[in-house]
Amino acid sequence: MIKAKELPILFSAPMVRAILEGRKMVTRRAVKATKAHADGFMMLDHGNGWWPYNAFGDFTSDHEGMEYPIACPYGKPGDRLWVRETWIADTQVDVLAPRHLSQGEPILYPADGAIRQAGCEMITPGKLRPSTHMPRWVSRILLEITDVRVERLQDITPEQCIAEGVDAEMCRQFLETAPSRHTLKEAEIHGFSGLWNSVGGDWDTNPWVWCVSFRRIA
Repeated sequence: MIKAKELPILFSAPMVRAILEGRKMVTRRAVKATKAHADGFMMLDHGNGWWPYNAFGDFTSDHEGMEYPIACPYGKPGDRLWVRETWIADTQVDVLAPRHLSQGEPILYPADGAIRQAGCEMITPGKLRPSTHMPRWVSRILLEITDVRVERLQDITPEQCIAEGVDAEMCRQFLETAPSRHTLKEAEIHGFSGLWNSVGGDWDTNPWVWCVSFRRIA
């Protein structure tokens, strides 16, 4: 039996809360061509929906080129994702790098204020540590991938926006700042488009995205 892979994935505090509340069941991430296949990157539909391919050969002549599907960097159905989020250890260990911390250290999760008590109790919360520096043992959320597909960002439906974790507060927050808002008809899409831009994306470019569906298992 092939053991499922475990890969890290970053989520912002609002999305962590949405996962914990059972509201977020899918995430969209931009499809990026790496240097290894940038020259031959293309999207093809062989009857099973669009998918990114690495192409070799001359497709402009009679020569039949070769196509190789590009694997989703976030995994495939059955694989697991451990969530990286911002975190805080006790102030007395602020000088220590994450790799030097004991796994018995208490951890505070700013997303919802929860505290992981292990070998000892937290006395005073220390500095905010970025999600990119979170070790595997600090992660409290484990997800199992249930489906992976590729689509254009702006093809998202209001139902999928809700599955992305968009709530009424986000719809109100981004209603006036969402890009191209004159072309958006549903409040949920306003909310998601604003959310996408708030984390460094660009809604108006309508990129191809990986749509990774998941369920929380821990």
